[in-house]
Amino acid sequence: MQKTASSPDRTRSTGPIYRERLAPSLKILSAAAIVAPMVSLVFVKMNSVVALALGVASAAVLILVLIFLAPVISVSGRELLAGRAHIEAAHLGEPLALSGDEARAVRGVNLDPRGWYQIRGGIDGIVFVENTDPDDPVRSWTISSRTPDRLAAAIRRAKSGASA
Repeated sequence: MQKTASSPDRTRSTGPIYRERLAPSLKILSAAAIVAPMVSLVFVKMNSVVALALGVASAAVLILVLIFLAPVISVSGRELLAGRAHIEAAHLGEPLALSGDEARAVRGVNLDPRGWYQIRGGIDGIVFVENTDPDDPVRSWTISSRTPDRLAAAIRRAKSGASA
């Protein structure tokens, strides 16, 4: 059968179901912007215009580096990617979307020593998922998310697509 626009290929993923960049909070980005006056003060004896330009440029570069090097969480097709790590959705248990005290407990006192983590400071939400692969030494995944309910729903959808 020929594939046409009216019969899309459902076996292949067309794009991510969910994608989130764990960029630093505004508080951290504004703290990085403090680099501008510090760099400007170093070069002010040479030329005030050059000092100002170098200060602004260095702060802009630092902020861009912080944003673009932030890990990306993505669920696409049948796979969960968190930073550089990935796992097939078929090997994941039921995801738990947590926030508040429950999320603090999972990040703190209830932290699984044999788990895998993509935790970022300043992001309250957490998604906790058990790893059901018996051959994998990692027992669970703990992932920060600004929208943990949406990430958990995307993992569920990927799991249902993997089992189909």
